[in-house]
Parts: sequence; structure tokens; C-alpha cells
Amino acid sequence: MRAAVLEALRKPLVVKEMPDPQCPPNGAVIKTEAEGVCRSDWHLWMGDWFWVGLAPNMPFVMGHEFCGVVEEVGKEVRNFKRGDRVVVPFSQGDGSCEFCRTGHSNVCNTPQIPGVTYWGGYGSLVGVPGADLNLVKLSEKVGFVDAASMGCRFMTSFHGLIDQAQVQPGEWVAVHGCGGIGLSAINIAAAVGANAIAVDLDDRKLELAKKMGATHVVNAKNTDAVNAVMDITGGGAHVAVDALGSAITCRNSIMSLRKRGRSLQIGLTTQAEKGEVSMPIDRIVLMELQLIGTVGMQPSRYPAMLQMVENGHLAPGAMVTEKIKLDQASRVIDQMTTFQNVGTAVITSF
Repeated sequence: MRAAVLEALRKPLVVKEMPDPQCPPNGAVIKTEAEGVCRSDWHLWMGDWFWVGLAPNMPFVMGHEFCGVVEEVGKEVRNFKRGDRVVVPFSQGDGSCEFCRTGHSNVCNTPQIPGVTYWGGYGSLVGVPGADLNLVKLSEKVGFVDAASMGCRFMTSFHGLIDQAQVQPGEWVAVHGCGGIGLSAINIAAAVGANAIAVDLDDRKLELAKKMGATHVVNAKNTDAVNAVMDITGGGAHVAVDALGSAITCRNSIMSLRKRGRSLQIGLTTQAEKGEVSMPIDRIVLMELQLIGTVGMQPSRYPAMLQMVENGHLAPGAMVTEKIKLDQASRVIDQMTTFQNVGTAVITSF
């Protein structure tokens, strides 16, 4: 298969022929039709997350935000067949631990993550384990480019906002960071009737946030983000989202809440923080604030999200600003170092 291969940290990916994946007895081989270039790929490319045990053995094929067509299924697979259109959630379970058995396979004790723990969607073929648990059928009504963002950004934001933070119509939702996760969160918040405030340092990203449903935007380069959110909301957001994972956005998320507000932590940290961020603990106690973590989304929750996409309430394709070839993925990842990217790039040609 043709793949963009990580051979050394912080060096350009090498596009070359790699061995085709073997089909697991309980899994499937997917022909990749579209793959999103995600900031999580940048984290791995940078060498981040070794502090949580994520360090791929090189050479390695990244890519955890993909969709495609089933090429082959293992003999134990019952619910999928060759030719099925599928989207592949990145948070995959083994089906046996207590969390998988109780419907929370996104926090499986032995998680499988394409492009992180096994070769992923930067290859033209991907072998996915546990197909009956970890694949989701994709309607013909949803295009592959739209679906490419739903294996990570949209599903993560959907689970975070709807299941974890339980955002309600009419609430104020402040989203700190307008990359893929942030734009997805804005779109989802707006779709359920909440008022989304987009916070970023880049006016280009804030303009795209308006198109995704933000009712207000704040350029944190020119104004104090916390004070701005307080003024807009008349006392603070009901829900604030750290969609980036820096010490500043994490703190600003908490500080921009009203009493009894919920801070949703989606972003993971970089080598600057190494997983540790200072918290305004007294404020959390005295204002009865909640800090909520969230990761991915279990495949069983996909039908609700996909229905909203099919009905036009969610528009994942609206944040796609670039369709690229496989050999351009390295350029997009490198640009993330200096936050040059606006919207998301999707690989459509392998």
C-alpha cells in the first residue's frame, strides 16, 4: 500500500510503499477514501504524550481520522461485509473490559487507536481490529470528506458537549481555541440551541467560527478573553471548552465560567506542560465549578450524531478548507507548529 510514513520526529513524512495490513480474524481491512490531518497527528510528530505512554515505534503510519470502504472482513465478523461504507472512530475498545461491557468503550482498559497504537489512515489501507465493535456504517447521504472529520474532531466534541457537559438550549458556551475541535464544538453547540462564543488569536479562524455557528467572537490577542466572555454573557459562560490544551486556554476556560459552570477539557497538553497545569482551586470550590474530562466517543453513540449530519443540523464539511494529496500531509502538519492552519485539511488522494 502507499503511505505517508513517520520515520523520525519533526522530520517530513516519507511517502512510500509499505506492506499491506493483514486482516484480523475479528477485524476488517478498510480502503481509505478520506483522512483528516489532525492536530493530534502533530502532537505525535512532535514527540508529545510520552508522559502518557504514547510513543509510536518508527517507521509508523499515523492517521486516526478516516473513513472508507470495507475491502476484507475476518471470519469472526458478523455485521460488516466487503463494499460497506464506514467511518472509523479513533477511540476503540477490545469489548471485554468493564468499561466496554457497560457502554464506555471509549475508555477501554486496553484501547486500540488507529494511527497511534497501530498503523492508521495515512495509508491507503488500514487493518482495524474488532470490526463489529469499532466500525460504524456510513450512509450514502454523508460524503467521505464530511465523514473524515467524524472519526475524531466531531465525535470528540459531540460526546464532550452532549454526553459529558450536557449542554442545554439557551446556555452560553465559550470555546477557547478554534482549530478542528473548537470549530466542531461551536457547530454542535449552535445545533442544540446554545449560544457559542469563539475565542482565538487569529481573525481568520474567528471568521470561520462564525460560519460554524458562533454568535460572538473574541480575539484574545487584542483583548482579555476572560473579561470579554464575562461581559458578553453577563456573568460568565455556563460551559467553557478548552479545545487546545495549553496552560493559558485551560485556565481561561475555568476563569470564564459563571457560578456552577462546567469546564470541559478536550485539549491535551504539549511538552510545555507535560500533562500538568495549575488550577484556580479556591475559585473552583467557592463557585461550585465542575471540571469535566472527555475522550473520543463510543461507536454506539454515532447514530445520534450521524442523524444530525444527514438532517443538515451539523455541517462537518463546512470547516474543511483544503483537500490535499497524501504527499502534502507533511506540509500541513508542519504548519501546525506555528498555528498557520485555518479550518481543516483532508487527504482525498492516496
